[in-house]
Amino acid sequence: MPFPVVRLTRTELRLAPRPWPFAQQRRAEIDAHFAHLSSANPHAFNGRVLLLHEFAIGDGVLHGAYFETDFASFIAWRDWGWPDQSVRNCFGQAALRGADGAYLLGVMAAHTLNAGRIYFPSGTPDPSDVTGDRVDLAGSVLRELTEETGLAATDVAVEAGWHAVLAGPRLAMLKPVRSPLPAPELRARILAHLAADVHPELADVRIVRGPADLDDMMPEFIRDYLLEMWK
Repeated sequence: MPFPVVRLTRTELRLAPRPWPFAQQRRAEIDAHFAHLSSANPHAFNGRVLLLHEFAIGDGVLHGAYFETDFASFIAWRDWGWPDQSVRNCFGQAALRGADGAYLLGVMAAHTLNAGRIYFPSGTPDPSDVTGDRVDLAGSVLRELTEETGLAATDVAVEAGWHAVLAGPRLAMLKPVRSPLPAPELRARILAHLAADVHPELADVRIVRGPADLDDMMPEFIRDYLLEMWK
């Protein structure tokens, strides 16, 4: 069954710190797992990320509260099949389109922990996305768009609202953004940015115009989102 895609008008997200029993109880295993990943990938960095521990959707609004944890705990939780079902990875993605209507998705570089996967510019929110106790998911999306593609907020038109893909332990929040450039020109611009970056997060950019362009390296929630948009 496809994941539900829900249209939202806005988010009301806050930081509400709390301990994470999973990270506390399995600390030694988590550290060993991350050490193993780091030995194979020296670019892996155990920074800080935000995970959602409560959420509700009503009247077109996502209400939620995040807590802060370390990346090693997050990645172990992901790699071990999301054992704590009370937590969600609620992250933003820039659903980037060219002026011709085609979508542009990034192919993750070999040095990342998602090597080869194909999806929109995105990232799990982190403490830099917090102002006071408010988590700015739209700001996180634009920050990741710039970091991964070199496109600034002034280079795109950011549409109002969101599409939320309810993908089990993942809550993918897609923000539609559109460039005034057609997809081939936009891809060329992004590739030029990647060529100038010492450690780009993306290895390539795919232009996706319809179901024939879907790829097995795209997560299910990406395919379900695109199929919903093409209806």
